[in-house]
Amino acid sequence: MSAPIHRLTVEDLLPTVESVVSSETDMIANMANIAALLFEALPDINWSGFYLSKEDQLVLGPFQGRLACTRIPFGKGVCGTVAEQKITLVVPDVHAFPGHIACDAASESEIVIPVLKNGALVGVLDIDSPIKDRFQETDRVLLEKIVSALEKTLTA
Repeated sequence: MSAPIHRLTVEDLLPTVESVVSSETDMIANMANIAALLFEALPDINWSGFYLSKEDQLVLGPFQGRLACTRIPFGKGVCGTVAEQKITLVVPDVHAFPGHIACDAASESEIVIPVLKNGALVGVLDIDSPIKDRFQETDRVLLEKIVSALEKTLTA
């Protein structure tokens, strides 16, 4: 008889992320692991990943999910708006968001958190769901803490 497989829960997520990033200084490696952990632990999502800031646009970084948009100009769509304004956005219905960029037609709601180093934009964490109004205040708080754990490795 084999041992039961432990599935990562939302409650395990923050301590697991903090543990993983605390011993690694490479940003891409940390982003890749965070994207994978989020994809495994968060229910009802269809995409989790990062876009990196490069020359006034976002370029696709580490992610889990279906094929994604490769480049997003600052100010365009949810991710580009977050990049420009450097604030978290929770979008209950992406189809109602002006200028929404549909990378995956199955996505209905989205949360995007800026990743900053000393106030400068490094990129954004983007999570999509096929369910309208999927992301709540508790999700925002948790995901901002996860991004904060990543940001601490960027300033080290």
